[in-house]
Amino acid sequence: MTYKLIYQTEDNDGVIDVSELNGVRSLHFGSFAQQSAMSLKNPDQLQLDYAKAMMSWLLFYEMGDDDILLMGLGGGSLAKYLLKQFPDCRVEAVEYRAAVAEVAHDYFDLPHDSRLNVVIDDGAHYAQERLNLQREFYSVIMLDAFDSQGMAESLCNLEFFAACKAMLKKDGILVVDLWNNKEQFTQLFSWLGGLFEAKLLLLPVHGMVNVVGLFFHEDTPIYSRKVLQKRATQLEKTYRLPFKKFLKDLIAYNPNFIDHVTSH
Repeated sequence: MTYKLIYQTEDNDGVIDVSELNGVRSLHFGSFAQQSAMSLKNPDQLQLDYAKAMMSWLLFYEMGDDDILLMGLGGGSLAKYLLKQFPDCRVEAVEYRAAVAEVAHDYFDLPHDSRLNVVIDDGAHYAQERLNLQREFYSVIMLDAFDSQGMAESLCNLEFFAACKAMLKKDGILVVDLWNNKEQFTQLFSWLGGLFEAKLLLLPVHGMVNVVGLFFHEDTPIYSRKVLQKRATQLEKTYRLPFKKFLKDLIAYNPNFIDHVTSH
């Protein structure tokens, strides 16, 4: 069975394809790799397992009237989910390619919403411009800026990640989609682990090359495992994402780090 191509365009950075298969619409950047996906039957739900895992930070942060920064828009599934689930939040989404943002609105139901600001810019340039205006602004920063070649070159450096930390509130969390490319993963892990003083957790996405990294700023609350288990149960009922499995995997895969961010 093959994908049905329903739209294709091209910009200076390559081909952008929109396809459909078995009731799922997908975004591709010139390869079979899914950059984003949406169920046509349930367009407001997260479809890809890595996108679901990107929401695991909710175990450690009480959402309210918060500002969230997305670095990398793709098909807009995370932006759309945040707007739908958290009516008091505001979302800033930085996307390098204007054509990708247009496709997100036209083919993936990304709304034109007063709480959503889509900025067409290079993420590193945006971060420096934001720091010139204001620091410690965002409660959560979600970085999803990989394509089939790896992380965007302008973002793959220590200076950019230091800027991300400076943009975070002191109790904020940086969430990074890390592809398990050994050479790049090792370098990114070294930079981020140093910046956040080993207050981090890694969440492998089973069956995929993605590893979601959670990096905690200095005043992020320390929850007990018992409280986290109760939170996972409640969050799973509310948002229909596998938070109990997220928590189990976070504990299992982080023996050297779990005690830095939780208590017994």
